[in-house]
Amino acid sequence: MTVEQDQAGPKQPEQAQPASGLAEREPPEQKRRNFVVIPAVDLLGEEAVRLERGDYSKTTIRAGRPAALVERFAAAGSALIHVVDLDGARSGCIRPRLVEELVGAAASVPVQASGGIRTVADATALLEAGARRVIVGTAAFASPEALTTFVGALGDRLVVALDVRAGRLSVAGWRQDSQTDVAEAARRCAEAGVQRLHCTAIERDGTLAGPDLDLMRTVTTHSGLPTIAAGGISSMRDLDRLAELDLEGAVVGRALLEGRIPESVLAWR
Repeated sequence: MTVEQDQAGPKQPEQAQPASGLAEREPPEQKRRNFVVIPAVDLLGEEAVRLERGDYSKTTIRAGRPAALVERFAAAGSALIHVVDLDGARSGCIRPRLVEELVGAAASVPVQASGGIRTVADATALLEAGARRVIVGTAAFASPEALTTFVGALGDRLVVALDVRAGRLSVAGWRQDSQTDVAEAARRCAEAGVQRLHCTAIERDGTLAGPDLDLMRTVTTHSGLPTIAAGGISSMRDLDRLAELDLEGAVVGRALLEGRIPESVLAWR
């Protein structure tokens, strides 16, 4: 202890930071280097929404025109915008014209599109509509050869979705649970030559309950692939914890729309 400290009396304990993500510190520079925060724009009909746990009957936020939200996130400095067609995910039908509209709203910011892709032709149609890359979940595990087929056709423009509930993949817009274990799915993706994964903890999605760190560790351990996390992210501290796992990035929806995480994080590089 120094003389100055002794004269000043015992050191007072540090005050805890408020729970709000707006007041929390940003992750240190070295932790967030190469960690990308990606805003989510989820579409139901012609409206941007947020659902809770993928339940179509539980809309937590209605965010208006999707194109306006895309423009807002692009203006905030996003490196990538994540677009999910919830109707497509449920029906298996894509909407290329809608994707084209949102790509236009994003201007120079690339868009990754998902929802309803069941064939290579579907994926190609969304790429031709302007998407930089596409996310395929249900169809990627529809047959033993599906992964290699998509990889061969799309290369690094393919992202495979691992949508997980209770340790197993869910498909068909998260309405059906498969028997495929997430660790097995991650290994199969690596063996097939997939270059990037997108992993969602369904039971936390839209709940602000915090990310499933154990799930993300399982995926990266068994795949060794760049992985984007989603589900439950509510604060700057959550982003910090994900960055510590050496993930490629995270998709954030409700926490951005509610202001729990500032839009300035979208400009992290």
